[in-house]
Amino acid sequence: MSALELERSAAPGGRTPLRDFVRRRPLLMAAVGCAVSFAAFWIVQRLAHVTMIDLMVYRAEGWTARNGEDLYDMVATSANLPNTYPPFAALLFTPLTLVGVPEMRTLATLGNLLLLVAVVHLGLRLAGRPRRIPPLAAALAVAAVLVWCEPVWTTLRYGQINLLLAVLVLWDLTRKDTNRWAGVGIGLAAGIKLTPALFAVFLALAGLVRGWQRLRAGSGPRGAWNPWLRQAAVACLTFLGTALLSALVLPHDSRRFWTEIIFAADRVGEVEITANQSLRGALARLLHTHDPGLWWLAAAAIVAVLGLALAAGALLRGRRAWAAVACAVTALLVSPISWSHHWVWGVPMLILLGSEAMARGSFGSRSGKRWWAGTLAMGLLFCSYALWFVPHRYHHHEELHQNGGQMLLSGIYPIAGLAFLALTAVLLRRDRTTP
Repeated sequence: MSALELERSAAPGGRTPLRDFVRRRPLLMAAVGCAVSFAAFWIVQRLAHVTMIDLMVYRAEGWTARNGEDLYDMVATSANLPNTYPPFAALLFTPLTLVGVPEMRTLATLGNLLLLVAVVHLGLRLAGRPRRIPPLAAALAVAAVLVWCEPVWTTLRYGQINLLLAVLVLWDLTRKDTNRWAGVGIGLAAGIKLTPALFAVFLALAGLVRGWQRLRAGSGPRGAWNPWLRQAAVACLTFLGTALLSALVLPHDSRRFWTEIIFAADRVGEVEITANQSLRGALARLLHTHDPGLWWLAAAAIVAVLGLALAAGALLRGRRAWAAVACAVTALLVSPISWSHHWVWGVPMLILLGSEAMARGSFGSRSGKRWWAGTLAMGLLFCSYALWFVPHRYHHHEELHQNGGQMLLSGIYPIAGLAFLALTAVLLRRDRTTP
């Protein structure tokens, strides 16, 4: 090796055997890193004696539906947790009754880890990344880091289905607008749990605005129809299909859910507890009350209108990733109950912010510094577990006596969501003023 080659290999950023191997085998290195991280995560969860209590509720729902008993009189586990999902979910949970509890927990953990990789892959695809390395390698590398986020940890701790719902929605939003099946994923997700239905509303809103624009431009009624309206229609029809199937198989439970259970918001849990990271939970803690009443209704209405407008505006301006995450954040904020594990949408959010930071150049540039700092701050927020640093014993109502600092910690996800919507508004305003 010449002196010049030695100097280049020794210089910062120069070639080394390890760096050359990583460049030649990115998928292998990413797979090894992801396997090590996932294995460590699995071990730590077992050492923490996670209960996977929600998975046990799902299993109980499957048994109840299978035996023809009343789904909404069922109380599962020693924690007396009731069923709050639509009856269609219970039909999907019946396969859980075909295996033993230890096997079910193992399969659920493995399945959720694979779903995390899928969420990361679809999030990268939605954000237009990666550009230089294989997509699977990028997904594995990012998933190895984001598996330690609090919403992901809590999702696997309870055996929740949040990652599955996110995959169904992202699967729809990353397909071509011309795909005739686009919308099925959103409809299925809404059939399992109602909140993803807001994505159909956002698509319909964007489609109506686009149709109105085309009518004003003289395209005529035929030009007013567009793929977003079709996608929203497919989502609605799929959702109605899940309700119809449930009505045929579980008629009593379906009637009871749509006439009674859907209006019983108090079945889900105590509003003020720290785990509730919605606007309603944050306001309950801020006002030191079990029910913030009209304050929450007013705040939720304002955020719903602004959030949907921002999501539709982002889609109309070609910012599909911003539109998807803005809609998800809006749903999480306005829902009466948004447990911390529902915020797995923080994964696509972090991917999007990191992608924007990369698009604006290196960390040395002024714009790059701001974006990388914002991405790092948001990443630390989701990985900090800060909301659990405050007193939070269930049924003890300690959250009603929090001081200012504690309320700030127990409201970090609503704060992050509102900050993301504000950033979306700034970007759309710049799009509008930039030639």
